[in-house]
Amino acid sequence: MLLAWGSPELDVLALTVVAGNAPLADTARNAARLVAARRPARLPHIVLGAAAPLRRALVTANRDEHGGDGLGDALDWPAVAGPAVSPSAPETLVALARAHAERLTLIALGPLTNLALALRLDADALRSIGRVVVMGGAVDVRGNSAADAEFNVYVDPDAAREVFDAGLRVDLVPLDATRQTTIKRDQLHAALAGRAGPLAARIEAFTEQSFRLWGYMHLHDPLAVGLAVDQSLARWQPARISVGENGQTRRADGAPNCRLAQVIEVDRFLAMFFDRLCPNV
Repeated sequence: MLLAWGSPELDVLALTVVAGNAPLADTARNAARLVAARRPARLPHIVLGAAAPLRRALVTANRDEHGGDGLGDALDWPAVAGPAVSPSAPETLVALARAHAERLTLIALGPLTNLALALRLDADALRSIGRVVVMGGAVDVRGNSAADAEFNVYVDPDAAREVFDAGLRVDLVPLDATRQTTIKRDQLHAALAGRAGPLAARIEAFTEQSFRLWGYMHLHDPLAVGLAVDQSLARWQPARISVGENGQTRRADGAPNCRLAQVIEVDRFLAMFFDRLCPNV
């Protein structure tokens, strides 16, 4: 989200939150916290989506890495109000697709439940949009929630299957690509040096848990945003992806239903990321 707001190529219209790394109440609050802390020129609509996967119980992410609140347990966030219940995230996605068609890019950074529900409302409208950039899947590499499954698809494989089968223009950014984008603590601290205000401190507090656990961070979601801004940062391959019962994303025979981000121009992406991450706010 911070990279998106720092990218003049994007105009962030809405944040359609979904249960994933944390329960829906937490992800909605965290979206509002980031809007309040970043204060983008256009305040996006924050709309509530699905509180659970389509047909199974919600599995949330590792609290040790993401914190008890889903945002690293950083202190002193601005007080925020919850979003309105109506319109829902699926209704909002359909309305935006009808209004903007090919000019609209949807960046999906969590389980695909909201998008699957939107497709059930008006699949033709969703098929008209320019791109659906999905951070998800582990195609030719080991997963992070199971040996063969990535978290976002693992949480709601039924939704992912409906999305991949819907005839959308999907750009898939799997772990195969995102694990190429690795940063260390000193790189991030150097990029934030001299950035005034509490937002930089909150970024450091949030990321500290990952650095403490692993010694590094992969920029999973930021890469998807970066490729929404500049698709030339990746080498792409058309592919047909099938979704298994437990979230496996594997190559299959048949016509392509997405294109895969494969080799990333890491240095150029990292330069964009560090330059745009945090203004002096």
